[in-house]
Amino acid sequence: MWLLLALLQAAVLPARPCEAPAEAAVAVRALGARLLGVAMEPGQDADPGVYVGLRLGSEHDLRVEQRYVQRLQDVFQGRYGRSLHAASHSSHGHRHRNKSSMPETGRLALYLLGLRATCPLPDPALLRFPVTWLKYYLEKDWAGSRQHGHPLTSFYQYSLGVLALCVHHKRVREEVIQRLLVAERHRHFGHADGNAVDTEAVAALAFACLEKERHIRAGLAAELRAAVHRARARLVEAQRANGLIGNTFSTPLAMQVFIATDTCRTQPAYGRAMAALLQHLDTFTTAATMAQALLALNGRSYLGISSMQCQEELDTLMPVFLEPAAPGPRNVTVRLVVECPVPECPQQLLYDSSVPAPAGASLLDLLRAAPPQGSQNFTFETQDTAYGPFLTSVLGMAAWPKERHYWQLLSGVGSSLQTGIADYRPEDGSTVILRLSKW
Repeated sequence: MWLLLALLQAAVLPARPCEAPAEAAVAVRALGARLLGVAMEPGQDADPGVYVGLRLGSEHDLRVEQRYVQRLQDVFQGRYGRSLHAASHSSHGHRHRNKSSMPETGRLALYLLGLRATCPLPDPALLRFPVTWLKYYLEKDWAGSRQHGHPLTSFYQYSLGVLALCVHHKRVREEVIQRLLVAERHRHFGHADGNAVDTEAVAALAFACLEKERHIRAGLAAELRAAVHRARARLVEAQRANGLIGNTFSTPLAMQVFIATDTCRTQPAYGRAMAALLQHLDTFTTAATMAQALLALNGRSYLGISSMQCQEELDTLMPVFLEPAAPGPRNVTVRLVVECPVPECPQQLLYDSSVPAPAGASLLDLLRAAPPQGSQNFTFETQDTAYGPFLTSVLGMAAWPKERHYWQLLSGVGSSLQTGIADYRPEDGSTVILRLSKW
């Protein structure tokens, strides 16, 4: 009966040429129900990327979505609901710290994308100061380019900030646009593992959005179209034999480019990526990664937020709450190695130890369980991203974006892991290497 209901509901939805095939409707609906259940779990921090995934779905729980966006507003308006001038004169609280700390370009951009996806649209007054803060962050973020040639955070976050302004139809200065175009032309989106698919995709979405804006002059629009074409070709080149574009988690974001540029029907790479995505749905276990997958499966992109309609949304989605898996009867033992082959490190091998953990534990669980080595405790720090926690510091060694450093995750044979620390589950007897690398 549940299967029949799901198929009937899928049949009445407006057709979108880029969405998953009809035979996958039940699997897509199940993933949406799981995301809704995770979003409702107590103690979970509100994530603007998760809200966007819920809002761009085919089915909704409108009451839950309304409560979720209110939680987001409580967090972000508290930080960015006042002027830059007022924040600079605040002598206490996080508002003051935001003025001098690392720009939150990416998270603030996702919040603004979420507000634009809200139905009905929020009061324009709610957007005024967050938009101003995002413009400020884009300038502050770029300050690092004078010395390092790239933003203080990353080209990914910078592109997401430009995209969010465009989706809200806010004027973006040509100088800001040219910074991204120059980076794209000179292939500056790569890192130590080669082409950065995520960054290529978000920059392409920003270019595609800007090209349609009325204030863009004809010559610049032509440059933007050419950049989209090049980026799309590189995404096709990045497709692997198994259909994934880059890795499992970068594939949905890459698919958004084909969706946004209406080439999903004519580009064979899109069909192969969709088939691969459907085969790997079990890999998407965190709310952030599920939200990204659902956007592609529903044939939606960040670019489509600017033209969303709030007519007759299906208020039919029911959450699925997954019971946590009971620990297995046995433990696994994984060798954890931390390497730091950069001049700033006092020694190249910082850590090498066996770590016992319950069977099925994630790499994040493993890091939490890592024993001390000698007199030094094992310490690490993470940062929330659209794909879950991102490793930023290990044993006190921070991966400073301004130095183009990042913590690379490798298997024992030296190949890059294709999932993040919250999703990768090492096997018994395996080796995981954390290496401070340069991109």
